[in-house]
Amino acid sequence: MLVEGRAISRGIGKGSVLLSHDAISFLGGVDPKTGVVLEKGHSLEGKCIAGTVLVFPRGKGSTVGSYVMLQLAKNGVAPAAIINLEAEPIIAVGAIISKIPMVDKLEKNPYSVLKDGMQVSVDGEKGAVRF
Repeated sequence: MLVEGRAISRGIGKGSVLLSHDAISFLGGVDPKTGVVLEKGHSLEGKCIAGTVLVFPRGKGSTVGSYVMLQLAKNGVAPAAIINLEAEPIIAVGAIISKIPMVDKLEKNPYSVLKDGMQVSVDGEKGAVRF
């Protein structure tokens, strides 16, 4: 199945879906050395985002989060791709500078068509998700 949306950051990323209904703050919320979510009480607390297709509604927190995303990429523990309900500047800039493919505003609600562990491909050039 192909679901179209809006392209945010170029590239193609493939991996297993990791879903969160919680917004993510990369500054303080994710360990840039390991890719493990540190935020207490977060639905992904203790899980590693490295190599996943990370699905979450939007980012939150400091603009420094964009640079934490870059550090994740430099350390080889960034997500393979990101899908947001609606991108905001912190996550969009982080994805672009980190070269993480990213899409948002899918024509179908990602929480109704994607499940944890599904293998998907995110096309940040065309703004599409294939599974």
